[in-house]
Amino acid sequence: MQTSIKICGITRPEDAITAAQLGANALGLVFYSPSPRVVSIPQAQAIANVTPPFVQLVGLFVNANTKEIEQILKEIPLNLLQFHGEEMPDFCEQFNRPYIKALHIKENSDLNQQIAAYKNARGILLDTFNPNLKGGTGETFDWKLIPQNLEKPLILAGGLTVENVKQAILQVKPSAVDVSGGVEESKGIKRFSKMRDFIQAVQSIK
Repeated sequence: MQTSIKICGITRPEDAITAAQLGANALGLVFYSPSPRVVSIPQAQAIANVTPPFVQLVGLFVNANTKEIEQILKEIPLNLLQFHGEEMPDFCEQFNRPYIKALHIKENSDLNQQIAAYKNARGILLDTFNPNLKGGTGETFDWKLIPQNLEKPLILAGGLTVENVKQAILQVKPSAVDVSGGVEESKGIKRFSKMRDFIQAVQSIK
């Protein structure tokens, strides 16, 4: 199967249009105020208004409270929720919306045990651990730490670029890849040529 592509940290409608036209399967909106890629509700609405049908709109949350998420869901037609903090399964499941759970890779962590807790997640996103950042590190992790035959579809994130994404896919065989900083000219501002080259690199793998 062709590896799906999520372009995360979209902050401008024009970048959403370009990413979709180039072949991105999903666009990520960051609702986490410490992030340099955070979007306001009006920004997110403008992006949602230009997102084509059949392109998933994903909302990224980090330890947000229930009321905050429910308010955003009233305003933004998110297709999928992405939980990037320490959210427990019961919390993730209360919104009656498909979700994916991000896990940060550490040495000696029992990924299979962690994944088993999120039995209703649509997939598990694996990202680089950084004690000061919840994603968007721009750093890769050792892909050899990923166990074989994970029980959930795997989304690979963390420092992916056009230079390393083909190797990542061939080694890890994820169902999807998630890129943000690797296709930017500055934080939150995507570059056409980087998105094009990244998507073409992924699509060239048969």
